[in-house]
Amino acid sequence: MPVLHPSGGLVYHLRAWRHCATLWAPFHVQVRAWLADWRPAATHLVLLGPSGGYALDTAFLARMPRITVLEPDPLARAILRRRFPGTAFRFAPGEGLGRPDGLQRLAAACPDAAFLFCNLLGQRLVGQGEARQDWLAGLPAALAGRAWASWHDLASTHRPPDVAEPFTLPRAEPLDEVLAHAWHGGELIIHDHETAGLLPDAPRRHALWTLSPGHYHLVEWLHSA
Repeated sequence: MPVLHPSGGLVYHLRAWRHCATLWAPFHVQVRAWLADWRPAATHLVLLGPSGGYALDTAFLARMPRITVLEPDPLARAILRRRFPGTAFRFAPGEGLGRPDGLQRLAAACPDAAFLFCNLLGQRLVGQGEARQDWLAGLPAALAGRAWASWHDLASTHRPPDVAEPFTLPRAEPLDEVLAHAWHGGELIIHDHETAGLLPDAPRRHALWTLSPGHYHLVEWLHSA
């Protein structure tokens, strides 16, 4: 990952240093609640793209005897180790994950694992355009029969939400209808992170994340049955 990439590397870690205990704190409370409720039967957890683990907590990690981390950012790895010194992480770069057969290869390499996508699916790290959409569409089949979960960006905008409270939906809705839960009327210019509609029949939770002053993300949480 580039050192100055806005969604990772040094810029992201500087934002975390500045905002983790303030702007990011309400969102991290929601993530930790989601993780507390997610209890896969596996004893091996694969974390995909956790960065420095700013949204993770010791109680969640302690439930898993074995943790593999796919994280390309060396600074993020160092921060993750420092934040959780009692956790024995096994690190891997995750090279090839975004290829058409990347998820199948991962599932085959970790046959006993549950998989947690840590705000990864809404990033450009898994391809672009049609290739990206094909990759996302193939995710449920690639991990069929396996426990997996994800929190990911649905959309981001510079307009403050009208309602900032978390909300739950019984199944997927069109993106404009999901956005209407938080933004009521008027012009809304967004960046679409192209993750809407994943696992369409599964219930999902949503929360607002203020990434930086004036920069708001609507984040979705869902998991396999």
